[in-house]
Amino acid sequence: MPDTPKIVVVGSFVVGITFGAPRLPVLGETLMGDSFDLGAGGKGANQAIGATRLGADVHLLACVGDDLFADMAFDIFRREGMALTHLHRMSGIHTGVGVVTLLPSGENWIVADYGANLRMTPAHVDAAEELIAQSDIVLTQCEVPLETVAHAMHLGRKHGAMTIWNPAPAKPVSASLLANVDLLTPNETETRILLGLPPDDPTPTQELARRLLGFGIQQIVVTKGKQGALIVTPDRCEELPAIPVKVIDPTGCGDCFNAALTVGLGQGMSLAAAARQATYAGAYMATHLGVINGLPTRAQLDEFRASHQI
Repeated sequence: MPDTPKIVVVGSFVVGITFGAPRLPVLGETLMGDSFDLGAGGKGANQAIGATRLGADVHLLACVGDDLFADMAFDIFRREGMALTHLHRMSGIHTGVGVVTLLPSGENWIVADYGANLRMTPAHVDAAEELIAQSDIVLTQCEVPLETVAHAMHLGRKHGAMTIWNPAPAKPVSASLLANVDLLTPNETETRILLGLPPDDPTPTQELARRLLGFGIQQIVVTKGKQGALIVTPDRCEELPAIPVKVIDPTGCGDCFNAALTVGLGQGMSLAAAARQATYAGAYMATHLGVINGLPTRAQLDEFRASHQI
């Protein structure tokens, strides 16, 4: 694959509104926050911008509303040098919004209303088929309708692109949706939900990943936060340790991981090498407040890796 892989991201745009708070409020209580960030978000936008900054040629297929937050989306993508051909403004609905409460522990709580993202249809994907046919990788998530996700994976497979699905936020799915997925990248909770299990099911994650291989997927990378990542294929299972850092804001770390993983694979890295690069990218992200501020350029990621070798 080329040094500048062509990646089509089919996903969401959500404006992220982040507050730092000393703790979660109780019902009816108002707390004074200690930090604030307003910026672009949504898994599709995060992963597309992340991959662009790492050197890929990225096109994002996304839907926004007809409000001021939609203007923000167009401005941000222009600044990043991304094409706007398949960024659709939808009338009569708002742009997706997510509110994040960030605790001193580094944990967060998120409430989101996906708005225009839920209006994306397979027809929007069909309109981008020529672009998908020219791509090396099609990457999607779970913040747009599942039928649209499935169609994106179908067209990617049809045209010989590698298909990567980050199933977040997760929901139980059928085997037919997974049939065209080359690489699945859930976190530990999502691994359980995909199988219809409670999110805290005690079954070892490695065993659950192997169950997912039974749906025909050949490669799974499970993100494990402070425990690193897990690679599972039909003939191997490998744990990748986390990169120790002081966490400032974990929001978007999984998206940064997926962006770096996708770019690495697009540049011809092995799955293990690309996943190792992705663990560094996710760790870099965790040391920054706000999603866009935390997505590294290639130079920033290389410098971070050199100073945090384990």
